Amino acid sequence: MKTSRVLRTLLSLVSVVVLAACAPGGAATGGGSGEPKPGGGITFLIDSLGDTWIPNNSAISSFQGHIWGHVTDKLVYVDENGKASPWIAESWEQNAQATQFTLHLKKGVTFSDGTPLDAAAVVANLDIWAKGDPARGINPIGLFPKTYDHAEVVDPATVKVSFKAATLGFIPTLGYHGSILISPKTIALPAAKQADLANDIGSGPFVVASWKEGDSVVLKKRAGYNWGPAALNHQGPAYLDTITYKLVAEPSLRTAAVQSGQADVAYNPSPQELASFKEQGFTTATPRYLGFVNGFAVNTKVAPFDDLKVRQALQHGIDRAQLISTVYTPDWLPAKSFIQSNVPGATDHSGDFAFDAAEANRLLDEAGWAKGADGVRAKDGKPLSLTLYPNPYLATSRAVDELVAQQLGTLGFKVTLQAFDVVTYGQRVKVASPTVPAYEVTRSFIDAGTVAGVLTDANKGENWFGLGQSDQKLVELANGVARADDAGARAKTLDELQGYVLKQGYFVPLTQIVQRIYLQSPKLQGVTYNGIAYANYYTAWLG
Repeated sequence: MKTSRVLRTLLSLVSVVVLAACAPGGAATGGGSGEPKPGGGITFLIDSLGDTWIPNNSAISSFQGHIWGHVTDKLVYVDENGKASPWIAESWEQNAQATQFTLHLKKGVTFSDGTPLDAAAVVANLDIWAKGDPARGINPIGLFPKTYDHAEVVDPATVKVSFKAATLGFIPTLGYHGSILISPKTIALPAAKQADLANDIGSGPFVVASWKEGDSVVLKKRAGYNWGPAALNHQGPAYLDTITYKLVAEPSLRTAAVQSGQADVAYNPSPQELASFKEQGFTTATPRYLGFVNGFAVNTKVAPFDDLKVRQALQHGIDRAQLISTVYTPDWLPAKSFIQSNVPGATDHSGDFAFDAAEANRLLDEAGWAKGADGVRAKDGKPLSLTLYPNPYLATSRAVDELVAQQLGTLGFKVTLQAFDVVTYGQRVKVASPTVPAYEVTRSFIDAGTVAGVLTDANKGENWFGLGQSDQKLVELANGVARADDAGARAKTLDELQGYVLKQGYFVPLTQIVQRIYLQSPKLQGVTYNGIAYANYYTAWLG
């Protein structure tokens, strides 16, 4: 009875949001002829809206990225296969060394405050993406090329960008979800004012109509918008009048609202329910994004994972086929490397970490970890323990970690789980922390050239494995990928880097990631998904 009352209350609240979002035009009706119909609004139920709206600090969030993708544009569009195509940058060229790029901008583009999105605005954005502004509490975009030197205005429609070393991945990275174009007026604001979403001015097909922190964001279409990416085959304003993002933490309440017609999209439903939703006539989407697979970056500074054999035992002790059959559906694929198979340059290294319980037990025996009467291995009086921290950005993380804990338990690991919400997770579970032995990664990226920025601490890299510069071969391979000036040579080095990272047990792949799962009303049509698996409603309409 209590659940029913909560659900009725939620649906009542969502009804109010939907009515407000659809005013004054109301939702269009129709049988789904396939012809776009302007008008109406949709309500998107999401499980978090993050803890800040500072553009640089929030644009790469799995949650806020949905909003940024509609109120801002990017210089290039990148599809699900990693192909970059023109958007605000109509064309570009590079020098032979891949150290200098010239961007030719579409003319007539403006931010929603009427100021031009010209070369000076692009330079201001490139500088803040690359460098941030630590004095103001503004971070650089994590996977923006570390080799960035400077950008300069050639004329109002032309920008020249220079790098300290070859940077083949620059153009694709302009389609990364952190690379959002914001008005220079917003960039100049103090961080506290940037954290007010009403002050964050973009050039996208929607603008912020209203927002309430921790509750909802309402977007309305921009009447004069006329510069969408050519790849989407649509110009002019969006078809939908409004998009309302409403925070509903409980997954079952989000899906129930869509099933009852009180909302149009539920984010991150349970994978195991997707088949049932399809049978009921609802639309589901499980787009794979470009980036790292779901897996554990192992902190080599935390014992006993400073031992190669223990790391390799961890890799071979996980049955990925069981993960997919138990937690997921056939839409999910086993990992073949530590990067997704659809990333250009990804190669198959699954043999380096294949499930093999006998091999895992042998490695642990050789490393001196003996099983006790309780089944837990110990060495020098200390148990073989591992704490896993389910990633709140991934709806299935806890279920996966619980199954991994069972699998590793049969090998003699003592595994505990500690779960946090999004905000607390960001504060407590930090890469290379001396208290975090394995960091669950679900990170997206556009181009593999940016991978070097996380594997070591070179150029203020994230140092995922706690190695710093101590593994010179890792540094050499990572830099070789990042600084290659020839695509063929880079592909060869990237293949070698993947093999090396996996053979050293630095990363424990689980499955190819489907981080963004969507349940949608069958009335909602024309939705597209970019290379980072965000739903784009610029082309969508209600049938």
